[in-house]
Amino acid sequence: MRVEILGSAAGGGFPQWNCACRNCNSLRAGTFHGKARNQLQVAISYDGGCWFLLNASPDLRAQIEANSFLNPRDGLRQSPIAGVVLTSADLDQVLGLLLLRELQPLHIFATESVRQVVRDDNSMFAMLQRVPKQAQWTEITPNTSFPLAPISGEDSATRASSIRCLPVPLQPRFPSYVSPERAAGLRPQEALIGLIVERSYKSSAGGKLAYFPVVPAIDNSLLKQLEALQSEDVLLFDGTFWSDDELIKIEAKSQTARQMGHVPVSSSAGSLQLLAGLRGPRKIFVHVNNTNPMLDESGPEYGQVRDAGWEVAEDGWHFEL
Repeated sequence: MRVEILGSAAGGGFPQWNCACRNCNSLRAGTFHGKARNQLQVAISYDGGCWFLLNASPDLRAQIEANSFLNPRDGLRQSPIAGVVLTSADLDQVLGLLLLRELQPLHIFATESVRQVVRDDNSMFAMLQRVPKQAQWTEITPNTSFPLAPISGEDSATRASSIRCLPVPLQPRFPSYVSPERAAGLRPQEALIGLIVERSYKSSAGGKLAYFPVVPAIDNSLLKQLEALQSEDVLLFDGTFWSDDELIKIEAKSQTARQMGHVPVSSSAGSLQLLAGLRGPRKIFVHVNNTNPMLDESGPEYGQVRDAGWEVAEDGWHFEL
């Protein structure tokens, strides 16, 4: 299984368009010891010919153009992108779907609640339903694995069973644009999921991809899932904020990391400490906010992350699992 990190930053990318924090200003000035990043986007494939996206970034068009394996190949309009798996209804995870509206057959996997919020409650996404079989939505259920497959009738049937995903429910948290009244009519366990992705053929060598870009809290259930990962596996984990008060230090009226639905990296209750016993997989932080000091490769926070056996993802990284 091939895994490509097309973008690795949190919403707004790095530098963020309206931000003049130390990190962003230094990067623009050419004095920052680190790299620019697009918004988070991961693509996976079993054979390099049929690709599935994990969520759909607002930066998706540029990311497709920058990676030739996602460019059109055969036919006038024929993309190798076969489908998208949504882990939530957050805007940073779904806006890229609107960039895929040019009548390309697309298989979209989402929980029923996420599908209702995205497709049924927002008329813009009717652009994905203009012609028959333009988009096929398949409902997925937390804790029940499912195969990735192109839209019905498209591509090789053998690809339907080549990769499987296990949705792992996280703390119930719908996006802020979903009203409390609307959220009350949805299933909270379907609001936010992580993914365990693996090749279906158990006899084949290779590892799993654990994809948890947004994690509100680390509980025993999640720990158990992650502790099962082995040395050939890769974990992509929420690295949005270094500290809980990171944004408040910049602007007092901001929310804490936890209020925004992200466990911070540092502190005794942060991911570095709570996942310190995780020895198996290659551990990589993704969805890194532009304010996060661990983006500075000359800083102590970056050194602390590396000393703990973690990495900070960069655009363009890829893995064979």
